[in-house]
Amino acid sequence: MRRSRKIDALLADYAEAHRTPGNVACHTAGISLIVFGMFSMLSAVPIAGRLTAAEALLAAALVAYLALDPALGAATIGAALLLDVLAHLVADWRVGVVAFVVGWIFQGIGHAVYEKNRPAFLRNLAHLLVGPAYLVNKVVRIRPLVDPAPGAAP
Repeated sequence: MRRSRKIDALLADYAEAHRTPGNVACHTAGISLIVFGMFSMLSAVPIAGRLTAAEALLAAALVAYLALDPALGAATIGAALLLDVLAHLVADWRVGVVAFVVGWIFQGIGHAVYEKNRPAFLRNLAHLLVGPAYLVNKVVRIRPLVDPAPGAAP
C-alpha cells in the first residue's frame, strides 16, 4: 500500500502543473519525442552485440517504474519499448537529437502558453520520470486520475 500512495502522490503533484488540455497535448507530443529522441541517440552507443545504451536506460527505467507501481510500470515500459523499437528502425542519432529538442520546445510551449507555470521537474526532478507514467496512466487508467481544478478547461 505504501508504494501505491507514493505513486499516487507523485501523479497528483504532477497533475497540479498539467491541468489544461493544451498543456497535456503539448506534453503528450513533447514527452513522446523526448523519449524517442533519447532512445535514438542512445541506440548509437553499442554495449554488447545488439544491446545498446538505449536498452540499458530501459532496464534502469523498468526497475524504477516497477518499484513505484508494477502495473503502471509495466504499461509505461511497454510504451517505452515501442518508442525504442521505432528508434532502432529509424537508426539515426541525428533524428533523435531533433526529436529531443523539438520535444522540449513542446514542453516549454505547454507551460508558457497554456499552463502559465513552471515545469514540475524544476521543483522535483522525479517528475522527469513521472511524466511518461502520467501520460500512460491517462490512457490506461491504472491509478486514480486527478480531476482538473474548477475553472480549468475539461
